[in-house]
Amino acid sequence: MTPDILTVGRVGVDLYPEQSGVPLARVRTFAKSLGGTATNVAVAAARLGRASAVLTKVGLDPFGDYVRSALTEFGVSAEFVGTAPNLLTPVVFCALDPPADPPLLFYRLPIAPDLTLSEPDVPWDVVRDVPLLWVTGTGVSAEPARATQRKMLEHRARAAHTVLDLDYRPMFWPDVETARREIGWLLDHVTVAVGNRAEVEVAVGTADPDEAAKRLLARGLSLVVVKKGADGVLVATPDGSWTVPPHRIDVVCGLGAGDAFGGALAHGLLAGWDPARLGAYANAAGALVAGRLACADAMPGPAEIEELL
Repeated sequence: MTPDILTVGRVGVDLYPEQSGVPLARVRTFAKSLGGTATNVAVAAARLGRASAVLTKVGLDPFGDYVRSALTEFGVSAEFVGTAPNLLTPVVFCALDPPADPPLLFYRLPIAPDLTLSEPDVPWDVVRDVPLLWVTGTGVSAEPARATQRKMLEHRARAAHTVLDLDYRPMFWPDVETARREIGWLLDHVTVAVGNRAEVEVAVGTADPDEAAKRLLARGLSLVVVKKGADGVLVATPDGSWTVPPHRIDVVCGLGAGDAFGGALAHGLLAGWDPARLGAYANAAGALVAGRLACADAMPGPAEIEELL
């Protein structure tokens, strides 16, 4: 069966310090959690009742087994999780300092399995027919995933809803110019783009949310979402723009907040909500996760989001 949402890209195992306020080198024990942007978005959408699946790859190791079992427990289909037999499932260490934007230590060398996605790994009928396809900027940071993701978008022919999470991680790119070129190609083949101020600057050359939204809409997008942190969220369409006010919270860990936002955004797109409601609902989901530790395990359900709203 075709899912409601297919996300494509990063997956891994997140390790969170169980001792807070100390440097990573002095942490003694860690808690394990499912992670990766595309994976977390699928989990967030599943928590909101959407049938979701992830197209990605893991290594031939026990962490790969963990990823599949964790996805299943979260209600996300692992049908399209492939295996790269000569690589290891990525592991990411998180240092909770500062909590709002904690630094990450990625173990993805020599290359992450999700960046080895090739044409035989792709369920082409699902890519064409799924109501919402979610791709990321990281997904075109290396070959063969870059060419594969391009072919997927060409195959989909800019059908609604085709969403690009800008997901710019500087450690995955040789320089900003390369990232801007590759992410720029994606912008001409999607209908929705979402990112923060730093990510839109990489994509279109300005961190000003209003100007960035104008430049993105000029590429033919139907919806642009610019996350402004403590200043709220800008939601823009060809018909106008709206700013959603922020939720004031005590930040425990900023990781996963953007993915919760993404899952809620996908849910609202499929529900046909107006832009202002989309932004408010997604912003509330992100705020809830920012006040919790962990990513996938922290994704809120609809009752929690409605209560905050």
